[in-house]
This record gives sequence, C-alpha cells and structure tokens, in this order.
Amino acid sequence: MSLPLQKEVLNMTKKVGFGIIGAGAISAFHASSMANLENVKLLGFYDPVKAAAEKRAAEFNCKAYDDFEAFLADQEIQAVTIGIPTGLHGKVAIQAANAGKHILCEKPLEITPGRCDEIIQACEENHVLLATVFQSRFTESVQKVKDAADAGRFGKMILSSAQVRWYRDADYYGKSPWRGTWKMDGGGVLINQSIHTVDLLLYLNGDPAEVSAFAGTLTHDIEVEDTLCAAVRYKNGSMGTIEVSSSCAPGFPRRLEFSGSKGSVTIEEDQIVRWSFTEPQPGDESVATRFDGNAGGGSNPTNIRPDSHSVQIKDLADAILNGGTPILDGVEGKRAVSFIHGIYEAARTGKTVVFH
Repeated sequence: MSLPLQKEVLNMTKKVGFGIIGAGAISAFHASSMANLENVKLLGFYDPVKAAAEKRAAEFNCKAYDDFEAFLADQEIQAVTIGIPTGLHGKVAIQAANAGKHILCEKPLEITPGRCDEIIQACEENHVLLATVFQSRFTESVQKVKDAADAGRFGKMILSSAQVRWYRDADYYGKSPWRGTWKMDGGGVLINQSIHTVDLLLYLNGDPAEVSAFAGTLTHDIEVEDTLCAAVRYKNGSMGTIEVSSSCAPGFPRRLEFSGSKGSVTIEEDQIVRWSFTEPQPGDESVATRFDGNAGGGSNPTNIRPDSHSVQIKDLADAILNGGTPILDGVEGKRAVSFIHGIYEAARTGKTVVFH
C-alpha cells in the first residue's frame, strides 16, 4: 500500500493497527495497555516460537505469526512494538522500518549508541516514526517533580542521587540466557534494570558533563556487572551519585532524591515521600505521602502496572494519525544509552569520562 493511500485509510478508521514483536513477559503489558485505547487496534503477535505467539494471540483475540516476513507483509499492521532481547532490537527494527512500520521499541533502544543511530537512520530513511519506551516519565510523581524543576522551585540544583537496590536470583538469568551478557543485554544491572532510573536523572536534571565509576560482579555467575556505583557532575553544575545492584536481597524500591538551594524532593518507587521547599505554595502539604511499601521491580521483574505503556502507545498512534512526532523519540532513547556507555567506559578504564 502506498503511503498516501495508507494515510487515507488511517484517517478513515481513526485507529492504528498494531502488531507486537516478541511474545515474552513484556508483550502482555503492551497488549493490556492497548486494550482501552480508542485509537489503537491490536492485530497480532509475532514470535519465532509458534506456541508462544499462539498463546498470546489467544489471550488477546488476535492473529499469531511465527513467520516474520508474513507478519511484516500484513498491511493492516501499521505500527509495531518491540519487546525482545536488546541485542536484536536493531536488526528487527530496521526490517520493520524497511517494511514501512512505525515503531515503539522497549528500552534500551539498542546496546550501543552506534546501533541506536542505525535504527534512527533507518526510520528517517523510510519516513516512519520511532518512539522509545520510558514509561516512568509519565507517572504522576515524576511529572510533579518535572513541573517543579521547570518552574525553578529547586533554585540552583545541588545534588541528585539514584538508588536501585534490587534482587534477582540465579533463575532470572538462567531461564533467559541472553540476560547478563554483553552481546545481547549490552551490560548488566545498569543498562537492564536501571535504565529507567538513568533516564529520569536525564529528564529531571539534564545532561551529564563527566562521570567516574566502579563496577563489579559480586554474587551472580554472569559476565557483566551486578553492582555499580558512579559519581556524576552535570552540565547544570550539580553533582550526584548512582548506586545500582541486582544483588541486594530481598529487593528494595527505587529511590531518587533531588536537592536544590530552595528545596528537596524524594521519590520512592512511584511515590513522593518528601516534598520540601523554602517558598511553599498552596497544596504542597498534600503532595508527599507515606510510602505504601510497594517495592516495584525490586524483587519482581514483572511488577508493572498492566496499563503502564498506554500513554506512549496512544501518543505514537496520535502522531501517526495526525502527522506529529512522538513525545519520546529515538534520539531520547539513544541519550540514555550514551550516558550508560560513558559510565561503563569510566568503570572499565578507571578514568573520568567527559561528555561532549
């Protein structure tokens, strides 16, 4: 179908046909997030394991594909979500772009900045949209902090810290051998479990200027790090630390703290537990709540809200239908991967890495 005709069909139906690439655990969250969206219709799952595709398709009443070329040839599928091992994102995304499919890719976009660039270029050349999944940006707590930062309520930002003290047992890596490898995972706890947190640091505090880091594999039989600590100086002059591990039993909530010359905020998982400013505003007293104890992904990698991806799926569909661009495009996806690669380089060399 030609692009003008495809656009005409989209405008008539006001729904974008989506296909899901990969029938693993995350695919159920993608599908559930589509269920109540008026501008989206889920049409099928692709997985090379036929039984896996058929199982998901039966759950969500759509087609199953174990032939990728047949999946891409389905003209009703106008956009795809990608939820497969990270080291395969580039190959699959480029094939999808070449087939004229718009793309929502799970984090990380790819395992290196260069491979992110290849995806971005393929999408640009084929005139298709590319969005990267970072659903944590769209929680109410993060949006409140972002609004406060944009309004200057922190004054001069002084310190930021991020802690991801999670726990993953041996089965987590054993059942999915691609995890914990450089080739397919791109690294360990930093790029896999902690990339959402890294993205929030960039989103709320801006780009890094330089970083130093230590990394180690302390408890798991894997080739990549299960623990890492970094010290960062940001381009806005503030400083901060990043502490991440998949070895901290029993697993704890993600914690983010931001402190400025006029105020400080602490987020545990998706809840604001401290909200304190030297220049109070109406409603401030009701923002912070007592933490409810939900450790999020601390000990359970599938502890995700069923509709957690709805905002970004709807956003991509709106952009397709109305000729816009996604809130979180491929360049934003590459941004987090580039920061992480700088941290890895600092840990590997023992030298401070300067970002340009």
